[in-house]
Amino acid sequence: MTNDAFYMDLALINAQAVKGQTDPNPLVGAVIVNHNRIVGVGAHLKAGEPHAEVHALQMAGEKAKGGTIYVTLEPCSHHGRTGPCAVAIVEAGIKKVVIATLDPNPIVAGNGVKILRDAGIEVITGVKENESIELNEVFNKFIVEKKPFVTLKSGVTLDGKVASHTFNSKWITSEEARHDVHQLRNENMAILVGINTVLKDDPALTTRIPNGRHPIRIIMDSSLKIPLDAQVITDKQADTLIFTSQNYDKEKRKLLESLNITVIETSGSEHTDPVEVVSQLGERDISSLLIEGGGNINASFLEHGLIDKVVLYFAPKLIGGKDAPTFLEGTGIDMMKDAIELTNTDISRVGQDFKFVGYPSYRNS
Repeated sequence: MTNDAFYMDLALINAQAVKGQTDPNPLVGAVIVNHNRIVGVGAHLKAGEPHAEVHALQMAGEKAKGGTIYVTLEPCSHHGRTGPCAVAIVEAGIKKVVIATLDPNPIVAGNGVKILRDAGIEVITGVKENESIELNEVFNKFIVEKKPFVTLKSGVTLDGKVASHTFNSKWITSEEARHDVHQLRNENMAILVGINTVLKDDPALTTRIPNGRHPIRIIMDSSLKIPLDAQVITDKQADTLIFTSQNYDKEKRKLLESLNITVIETSGSEHTDPVEVVSQLGERDISSLLIEGGGNINASFLEHGLIDKVVLYFAPKLIGGKDAPTFLEGTGIDMMKDAIELTNTDISRVGQDFKFVGYPSYRNS
C-alpha cells in the first residue's frame, strides 16, 4: 500500500465513524501529514459545523505549513454556513492535497481543485475514489437529484417469508441482526411503513441503540385509518408524517394535526403515490429513507424504480405455506427477462443470519 492510500484510509475511517450525523451533508474525513508524521485529523461532524479540513487544520496549527492533507471529498469552494475549505487550505500553507473524489455538488464540482492549483498547490485526485463514492452514496444522489437515497430492508426466512400464514413474525431474525437494523435506522433520516404494518404491529420505528437518533417516521395511509393511540402518534419520540390520498377522512386529519402530526396529501384518488412521497421528502431536505414496509409497500416502490439499495437479513429457517406473506408482493413481473437484477452484491454473517446487500438495476424496466 502506498503512503497516499494508507493515509486516505485513515481519512475514510474518520468519515465513516460519524455516519448518520451529517445529513444532508456528506461524510468527509481529513488527515494532515508533515515529515511523515500525522499532525492533524478531522471529520465533518454535523451540518452547519466546521468541515473535516478545518478540524484537521486547527489540530495541526503551524505544523500544517508545508504538509500534505488527505481529504475524502474535494474541499468546498463556496460560502455556505461555513467558509470555503479550499481557501483555508491555501492560507494554512499546505503544499500538497490528495483527494479521493471530486464533489458532485454542482456548485463545487472541480472549483475547489481549481482554487488549490491556482495557488500553486500540488493536487492529486482519485486515491481510494471508489471507497469514497460508496461511503457517500446517499449524498451523491441527494445533491444531484434532490431526492432521498432509498434503502429497502427486510428480515426473511430462506423461503422469502416475513411471517407465518397466521401473520406471526416475532422473531424471524436473530438479536444480532435486529441490532444491525437499529444501526441502519440510526444512519437514515427517515423510516417508512404502510398503514397495515401500523395496524398489525403498532411499531415505534425508533432506534434502540445508545445515543442513536430516531428517524423521522413516514406512514403511507391512503384513507387515514391510523389509530390515534398508535405509538407513532403518541410517544413523541420522533416527528411523524402521514402521506395520504385524496380519499381521506377530513375530520381525522384535523384530529391528527391537533396532535402535531403532519398530514400530506398526494394526488392519487384512492392510493398514495410513492413517487410523490419520495419527491416531497426530498423537498423537505430528507436525504435518506429506510423502507421497512410489508410486501405491497415494498413492491410499489420497487415497481416505480425508487429503490436504490436492498438489505435483506436471511434467517436459516423455513416457514412454507402459500398464504404466508413475503417481503415482495404486488403484481410482479410476467417474464423472467423483466426481473430486476441486483448488482454489486455482498453477503456477510450477522449472528446466525446472513445479511445480503445489493443495488437494483432497472435497465430492463
